[in-house]
Amino acid sequence: MIKKLEHSNEEIANQIFTVFQNSYKVEAELIGTLDFPPLFRTVSDIKKSKTQFYSFVENECNAAIIEIALDNQQLEINSLTVDPKFFRKGIASKLLSYVIEELDFKGATVETAVVNLPAIKLYNKHGFSEFKRWTPSHGIEKVAMSLNQHSNNA
Repeated sequence: MIKKLEHSNEEIANQIFTVFQNSYKVEAELIGTLDFPPLFRTVSDIKKSKTQFYSFVENECNAAIIEIALDNQQLEINSLTVDPKFFRKGIASKLLSYVIEELDFKGATVETAVVNLPAIKLYNKHGFSEFKRWTPSHGIEKVAMSLNQHSNNA
């Protein structure tokens, strides 16, 4: 089941934080860094965020969370995290499909680390294509991908 989360609620923000921490620790290992900016995000940051959060709930747990911003029909995927206990079950794909199919937007963008091949493969599967690479000040090479809503989605 997929549900929208009320992240300004302390308990919900803590749940989101826990999934983020569990998932981003694995991603930081994959990337090969200890200095991974998403791990520094706090519960307070989540509570104050202007974004929207959706959860894939399995066995009454937040198995995966997608964080999005929708502005002027442009969808920005800020994060897509899966709790490691739920890896390799297709949950991230289901959550991404839900957002793509249910929200009204003209274009979508997402960024991830160049070495995060599972994420890149997932976004490619859903019709995203690379449009930019760069290395920000934290030193982790990134890739930006976009999706035109009028394309043939997976």
